[in-house]
Amino acid sequence: MNKVKAGLMAVGLHTYWGQFEGLLERLTEYNDAIKKQMEAFGNTEIVNAGMVDSTAKAQAAVELMNSADIDILFVFVSTYALSSTIVPVATRIGVPVIMLNLQPAPAIDYQHINAMDDRGAMTGEWLANCQACSIPEFCAVFNRAGVKYDIVSGFLHDSDAWCQIGRWLKAARVARGMRQNRMGLLGNYYGGMVDVYTDLRLQTTTFGTHIEILEMSELAVLRREVTQAEVALKTEEFGRIFEIDPVCSEDEIERAARTSVALDRLVERHNLGSMAYYYEGSGDREYENIVTSLIAGNTILTGRDIPVAGEYEVKNVQAMKIMALLGAGGCFSEFYAVDYADDIVMLGHDGPAHFLLADDKTRLVPLPVYHGKPGKGLSIQMSVKHGPVTLLSVVESKEGISFLIAEGESVDGPVLNIGNINSRYRFGVSAKEFIRRWSMAGPSHHCAIGIGHVADIIRKYAFILGIETTVIA
Repeated sequence: MNKVKAGLMAVGLHTYWGQFEGLLERLTEYNDAIKKQMEAFGNTEIVNAGMVDSTAKAQAAVELMNSADIDILFVFVSTYALSSTIVPVATRIGVPVIMLNLQPAPAIDYQHINAMDDRGAMTGEWLANCQACSIPEFCAVFNRAGVKYDIVSGFLHDSDAWCQIGRWLKAARVARGMRQNRMGLLGNYYGGMVDVYTDLRLQTTTFGTHIEILEMSELAVLRREVTQAEVALKTEEFGRIFEIDPVCSEDEIERAARTSVALDRLVERHNLGSMAYYYEGSGDREYENIVTSLIAGNTILTGRDIPVAGEYEVKNVQAMKIMALLGAGGCFSEFYAVDYADDIVMLGHDGPAHFLLADDKTRLVPLPVYHGKPGKGLSIQMSVKHGPVTLLSVVESKEGISFLIAEGESVDGPVLNIGNINSRYRFGVSAKEFIRRWSMAGPSHHCAIGIGHVADIIRKYAFILGIETTVIA
């Protein structure tokens, strides 16, 4: 997992410090406690500017955050603060701002304050609890300045507030991971599958993903260089990861293992974090030997969170990578059938799977024909484990990139043992209504399936990117 860099600063009014003894120290302690709790999420580096209570300190905070290359900025509104304090930071660092409207406790201790015999001290105690005071002021200015922001409200030990903060950190981690990702493209589109065609420039400028155009000839050379000892080691790895169907021939297993070693080298050579591929060729036996033996190796890569999508589905491998960065897996899928009797939708695909999502050990099975594709070889048979799932599609329309999301459940029931991934899913709307809503949102016919309900984090990531989301269920 990529370590996210999160900026943190508290804002307050410097005039108060000389008026109310101990107030600055108390608010600084709150800010330090927030930093410690953020770090407890793991894979998180906090860049802490401390108390920013003047425009001079705001300028210093700008320089600190920009030099640290932060992904997101959290602003702890510790007490009333002037909007002039925060505007220079919010408008000059170019990342989303999450305002933390976190009181020290769920409610003011009215009895304690009212029992104090010094109205000055009483005011100081109130100021330590008036985090909400500046929120409307900041929002008014941010709205006019076009600042991208959101608010988390609650108190310092509020589990719901910390759940939201954790999700923002995960969304920022996905954003950094996608910016750092190098996607390999091997081969060419499946001819005529127009819905999967995409604008590579738009993919790069939206997600920050580098796209590396790969050559089949390079993979062929790498495959020729594989030794028998390496094939033997890879075959042992197959045995650890897959349940190998006894019908699989030794020749097919060796052929897939040799290609898998070559794929590992290709990924390592180009430092790839994802890949989309498809190739048919025309009478070249060496290339056909490669493209009909890719599935096992690509499944292993996908299980290592280097997702691989078939049919040159660039948009869908982006969705799979987002799921991988969330720790949700990301299985390459398409609609297989609708079971109107059970009111479920069946999704699956031939080709690479995310074997860590399987309800049981993933099976490696022989196929006498790859439907709609050349040749024959080994394939994957598995179903996604039962429980909560999220579907994600990266949609490209005339308006640009957007996300299509649905949360549902992977449920028990009969599936097809045809040497493909396939599972049964139930959603919060009927199967009829789901397929209508999903299709009319305009995705390609593929989607990525991840385990767990992670729609809220994906929506937060979309907010960071500045793109729209459509949630079906």
